[in-house]
Amino acid sequence: MQTSIDPVDGPELERRARLLAAAAVTLGAYSEVFDGLGAIFAEHGHQLYLVGGSVRDAVLGRLGSDLDFTTDAAPDDVQKLLAGWVDNQWDTGIDFGTVSAVRGDFEIEITTFRADQYDRVSRNPQVTYGQTLAEDLVRRDFTVNAMAVRIASDGSQEFVDPMNGLDDLLAGILDTPGKPEDSFNDDPLRMLRAARFVAQLGFDVHPRVRAAIVEMADQLGRITAERIRAELDKLILGEHALDGVNAMCETGLAQYVLPEVPEMKLEIDEHHQHKDVYWHSLTVLKQAIDLEDGDPDLVLRLAALLHDIGKPDTKRNEPGGAVSFHHHEVVGAKMVRKRMRALKYSKQMVEDVSKLVFLHLRFHGYGKGEWTDSAVRRYAHDAGDLLPRLHKLVRADCTTRNKRRAAALQATYDDLERRIANIQAAEDLARVRPDLDGNAIMELLGISPGREVGLAWSFLKELRLDRGPLPREEAERELLAWWQAR
Repeated sequence: MQTSIDPVDGPELERRARLLAAAAVTLGAYSEVFDGLGAIFAEHGHQLYLVGGSVRDAVLGRLGSDLDFTTDAAPDDVQKLLAGWVDNQWDTGIDFGTVSAVRGDFEIEITTFRADQYDRVSRNPQVTYGQTLAEDLVRRDFTVNAMAVRIASDGSQEFVDPMNGLDDLLAGILDTPGKPEDSFNDDPLRMLRAARFVAQLGFDVHPRVRAAIVEMADQLGRITAERIRAELDKLILGEHALDGVNAMCETGLAQYVLPEVPEMKLEIDEHHQHKDVYWHSLTVLKQAIDLEDGDPDLVLRLAALLHDIGKPDTKRNEPGGAVSFHHHEVVGAKMVRKRMRALKYSKQMVEDVSKLVFLHLRFHGYGKGEWTDSAVRRYAHDAGDLLPRLHKLVRADCTTRNKRRAAALQATYDDLERRIANIQAAEDLARVRPDLDGNAIMELLGISPGREVGLAWSFLKELRLDRGPLPREEAERELLAWWQAR
């Protein structure tokens, strides 16, 4: 891959050369796309560049199957050029100059050079097509996303970097191509995107960019809840999620996204083991991530981050200088529901995260295994499908620095998990139902469908949780005794 960047001497030149060589190898796996598109666009006199996050990820060795291109061809012309070469294409983004398509395993987006203007009231640009690549790159969010690779007619590639994005990538810095204030006035969501890239890439924010975010954080109020939630999700799912959350809080952005999180900085946890509940919660988030056994788990991560947000509202100073947060899990669950609804999360996401927050303290009543089988059943039953996540959350919530205490807590939870597994194997806890169904209840009690059947069903379910499966005769005796007592 050829380059069109200024020469650099010494070790930096070596490192740059290694990265570009590795990127060339990465891009070599995409020759089918580059050869085909390069020939089609060149034949009709148009330029074509791989651009943005695709180039950044190629340099970092993490390029996937989503490929972003930019071109001087108008959107209508792009559609015509792609016809017959791609498997499918659609125009949902054509108002913004973007044509999307699929060829094989690759998802392709091709956007006409842009030189947009913003009204700086909403975040919607007045779409204007540019004439040059430089015009397009200078309007991008960060320099590491303003690199391009020219695709020639034979599919060969030339690296183009007028904004010196490779220098910032080498330094692990997020900087804007122009003044950050201008960039964020154009689109305030870029400020939250900076924290997201901290979480995804592990980069630092340039001091001038950080200063602009601190000054302009309130401009996030111009952005819809849905767009904020989308960026927040990407941040929470990032490899360096803890750093992303901390960047969001330190710059003031969290006040407009998850204000309950920085508010935890004001509280000291009851064990005096952390600076404050805020750092405890970030530690729990990190430990929950470490316990994931597959893809990043958004529900678990949100629950870990938010599990203690009820503490500021429940703080009590106790005799002897102690601090308590009684029922903070109940208050916290309500706060989680309110915040997640405001961010337009799905009903299922809201219920799952809030339930985990509500249940995260239940284990601490287990003591040294004093729970009856009934209590163990209820623990598993109340968690339902969330039980594996609850296991991880409870274990992650152990942040004591006392190694003996930490080991004892983990061993105790090992014991609870074994008891749950044994009962599940014997009783199929995932499908706990009364020993008599509705028809049997109505026949035994001589009643018709209605409220009484529901009450009887609930009584039998509670009995089932308390005592496990019962023989039919015993269940009938208990139901009759309950009915007569009413």
